[in-house]
Amino acid sequence: MGLVPLTSSVAHAQQTASAHADHLLKADRSWNGKPYLSYPPGPPTLSMIRLTIPPHTALPWHTHPVPNAGYVLEGQLTIQDKASGASHVFHQGEAFAESVDDAHRGVSGNTRTVLILTYAGGNNLPTSIPLKGEKNEY
Repeated sequence: MGLVPLTSSVAHAQQTASAHADHLLKADRSWNGKPYLSYPPGPPTLSMIRLTIPPHTALPWHTHPVPNAGYVLEGQLTIQDKASGASHVFHQGEAFAESVDDAHRGVSGNTRTVLILTYAGGNNLPTSIPLKGEKNEY
């Protein structure tokens, strides 16, 4: 009997090891201090969006019905809270927790802003709701 060499990937041993994790955000409240109170009832729906905002652009005023988090891939984003007038600038490489049911908007800087946004929703809720008279955020 001859031996047949194994040529499949099973023949190559793989190393088992843990990966390195950079924890970018862990939040129980939004950037402006408002606590997250609950999730909508029903099965969860996760959404992830890559959003590109041109330079010197203010997005329309809007709210979010569910908790969400963002990460600045490129540029910077100033989030403005409509009611309080508070704002905060997030730069490339920074993560942020957005507000729920608070009117706010994002404003880009001198270069385009590219974000990754992740929403934890459910029940077919939209990810963003424009204020009356405003356009959709995206």
